[in-house]
Amino acid sequence: MDLLINWVTQIVIFLLLASVVDLLIPANSMKKYVKLAMGLILILIFLKPVFYLFDLDVRQALEASFTEMDQERIENSETENLMKKQKSEIQASQRAYILEQMAVQLKDLANNPLQEEYRKEIADIDFQFSSQTELTYENLNENLDKVKVTLKESEPGEGGVNAVDDVVINTDEPMNDEADLDAEGIKQLLHNVWDVEKEKITIIGEGGSS
Repeated sequence: MDLLINWVTQIVIFLLLASVVDLLIPANSMKKYVKLAMGLILILIFLKPVFYLFDLDVRQALEASFTEMDQERIENSETENLMKKQKSEIQASQRAYILEQMAVQLKDLANNPLQEEYRKEIADIDFQFSSQTELTYENLNENLDKVKVTLKESEPGEGGVNAVDDVVINTDEPMNDEADLDAEGIKQLLHNVWDVEKEKITIIGEGGSS
């Protein structure tokens, strides 16, 4: 009789404690785990007479249940982190591909005018964007912070320019004056061809001078 009274008393006390805990726990992702744990404990209390009959260790059963719950939570967290990493890698790969295609399109648009007017062609284009939003050629100017254009001498026969004036190079002084004079004209040409603001365009010579 004492065992029955103790069993009922444990059930009543646990239900009261569970109600208090449910009121105190904030509504977040952990609440469902707490509710699940309390449900398991309540089931074990209800089955306590059966455990006595079969001489089962209640503490061991609780520890096994909590261990399994922790393992499941850890596996879910690792899976979520792996999915986020894979998503980031896919997005980075897509962004790199889009930038590469944009660079090809911009080169195709600008190389012929550059060859005809300046005997130059684009060696490389480096984009710098103010945001990480999805990029397209249409929203390029909106999100573009700066574009660095590296130029090189046009190959003979490209752009229809075959005759080249003699050029005297003074190795004692850097050729910055002519490059500076050409830079504004090239920026204006690229602005007209690409519809990109001149202030966002930086011209760099193949040797690194701008």
